[in-house]
Amino acid sequence: MDWNLLFICNSVLLGVGLAMDAFSVSLANGLAEPGMRRRKMCGIAGVFAAFQFAMPMIGWICVHTIVGYFQAFEKFIPWIVLALLGYIGGKMLYENIRFGEEQTESAEKTGIATLLLQGVATSIDALSVGFTIADYNSHMALVCSMLIAVTTFAVCLCGVCLGKKFGTRLAGRAGILGGTILIVIGLEIFITGII
Repeated sequence: MDWNLLFICNSVLLGVGLAMDAFSVSLANGLAEPGMRRRKMCGIAGVFAAFQFAMPMIGWICVHTIVGYFQAFEKFIPWIVLALLGYIGGKMLYENIRFGEEQTESAEKTGIATLLLQGVATSIDALSVGFTIADYNSHMALVCSMLIAVTTFAVCLCGVCLGKKFGTRLAGRAGILGGTILIVIGLEIFITGII
């Protein structure tokens, strides 16, 4: 592939497609924490963008080095995503149903460990993008991954903002809704990956 407008458009559209899971999780994070500050919002979007940058590059490297091992691992991706998002969403649901709004306010806040798990869960399928960009040279693969990351950042920032806006209105049900969204995303990725 050559450096042209089509390359840029394809990379941005690839970023939009890959960012949809991260958008939904960002929305859930915003719902769970309606009082979130701008710095944390940018941090959440940044973590998702970093994972969406790294995973296609790792996939590209795997294609050019250890493709046989990666193909064996690929069948476990839906299971890993289901386990990670199911755990995070289930924990949110459990804490909100058991303890109610007032006692889960601090538990609902997205910590760094939870955010990293979300980042892995929403971007692990992007490893396979390394196969789709296998014919790119290293510079093109790097630029493609950067465009995916920038797109993901913008999409996830919008997700957190929307979640915050509606989280304030939903008050006590926000954590339950956020947890349910995460579980549904995990199931959707799992079912899509298995089929």
